[in-house]
Amino acid sequence: MPQGVAAAPVPQVPQASQPRGAEVAIVAPTPAPTPAADVLAADGLAPGGGPLSRIEFLGANTVVPTEAEAVLTEIAALVANTDRRLQLNAYAGGTPETVSAARRLSLSRALAVRSFLIEAGVRSTRIDVRALGLADDDGPPERVDILLLGL
Repeated sequence: MPQGVAAAPVPQVPQASQPRGAEVAIVAPTPAPTPAADVLAADGLAPGGGPLSRIEFLGANTVVPTEAEAVLTEIAALVANTDRRLQLNAYAGGTPETVSAARRLSLSRALAVRSFLIEAGVRSTRIDVRALGLADDDGPPERVDILLLGL
């Protein structure tokens, strides 16, 4: 480098922050949480066509994560005294050789979420469970998607 010429500073790219030891990630509806009345009038999907909420799990964990409890409690409050239904679509990672194990794992996750919602006031007859096993979409493989259905 010629003398008297300073090198341009290298721009710093921020690193994605992730808490150490985090076991789950909760994806809230995007862009921002929708008021309860608007959600009940909608088609059950978050803006952009995604699920009302998504709970992601790591590994073979089947326990409802503590971080998800507030989201599930809010969802329960939305539908507890209505005739609306919830559909839980549960997925688990794996390979074509482990399809049965993935289906069982996804069922365990869906039942854990269902139990939480029932304890939070949603009638059991208003919750549909779908243990789908291996995900065949672009979403994360270890998750439970919660959709709000019509009457």
